[in-house]
Amino acid sequence: MSSELAIEAEGLGKRYLLGERGRTVMKRNREELWALRDATFRIERGQAVGVVGHNGAGKTTLLKILSRITAPTTGEARITGSVGSLLEVGTGFHPELSGRDNVYLNGAILGMRRAEIARKFDEIVEFAEVERFIDTPVKRYSSGMYLRLAFAVAAHLEPEVLIVDEVLAVGDMAFQEKCLGRMEQVAGEGRTVLFVSHNLTAVQKLCARSMLLSKGEKVVEGPTREVVEQYIADVRSDMNMDLAERADRQGSGRFRFTSIGFESNGATVDVPVTGEDLVIVLAYESTGQRIRHPTFSVSFSTALGELLLNCQSQVAGADLSEAPQAGEVRCHIPRLPLPAGRYVLNVFGTAGSEVADWIQRAADLTVAEGDFFGSGQRPAESHRTVLVHQTWELRERAPVHT
Repeated sequence: MSSELAIEAEGLGKRYLLGERGRTVMKRNREELWALRDATFRIERGQAVGVVGHNGAGKTTLLKILSRITAPTTGEARITGSVGSLLEVGTGFHPELSGRDNVYLNGAILGMRRAEIARKFDEIVEFAEVERFIDTPVKRYSSGMYLRLAFAVAAHLEPEVLIVDEVLAVGDMAFQEKCLGRMEQVAGEGRTVLFVSHNLTAVQKLCARSMLLSKGEKVVEGPTREVVEQYIADVRSDMNMDLAERADRQGSGRFRFTSIGFESNGATVDVPVTGEDLVIVLAYESTGQRIRHPTFSVSFSTALGELLLNCQSQVAGADLSEAPQAGEVRCHIPRLPLPAGRYVLNVFGTAGSEVADWIQRAADLTVAEGDFFGSGQRPAESHRTVLVHQTWELRERAPVHT
């Protein structure tokens, strides 16, 4: 392996046997699933490289192999230097230990001496904004607190290779910007960053090069803008597929979304209008009995994955204590607040605390221009904001400065 390479992967593959339980395999319905197949690539030291692709494309499997959480079925990955990884909330920390103890534990795993960790400790805690809870067991942390501390540890304890998965999507916008800034700083210090995200704007901002995965295989690798353009083209092709047939979904399958449609003023529409009522109709089917305590959400993003609007049944106060085995859920948005343009919709559903179905880029929606404010004026910028009802007035007041 060249001294200039941080990561060298040759023919990486990961196979799972569906129906496997411990050491015994259920022969009757055994099925092979290749989550990753024949991935070969090289990443130089100091590079920030993005990894993009649908849910189920093999991104997380790749990162778990590189982080040595799971072993490959085929191929080999060689990494020079220590690895700090943030793959999903709940990994990497010992739940019974305090935040303070986990910082020192993770530093020791990275090969750092206690004095080195101590020098970084205050910076980590300040970044994570968990000063009041640093001596509390992390099992009592909210997911946001856990995430902030986990990222702060991974990014500040000076690993030579930093691996970050889609988990950043859990944080608020201010924290995401803070994390991106920190990753830019890490890359600027000559260390290596491997970054997975559905937010293609963030990938383009951080990474000069990227790779696209699809169905477990590397499709293309090159300049990020070119890779993103191909990914968007692939996504638009997939969005023409019937929702029930989409394989790029996550969740237990307790219920599955089967179709998505739109209505306005009592009629089915393909292109809703800014400022007019919109009803999103999500059909679903369950594999079992009636669904207890379901929640549903639909979010609107730009083509690059920037979140603009998120509609959530639970947050809106919808009382959905039980849902039939098959049905449709209808989300009514009075006066659609999106400017004219093209949007991507993501759908998400839970049954109790269990994620049942989650499809990123489930539908492509074009919104036609409408007079949201009744002023005859159009918004100056589309795809940058949502529209809200507002009133303005001008009053005279005495000058303060002459």
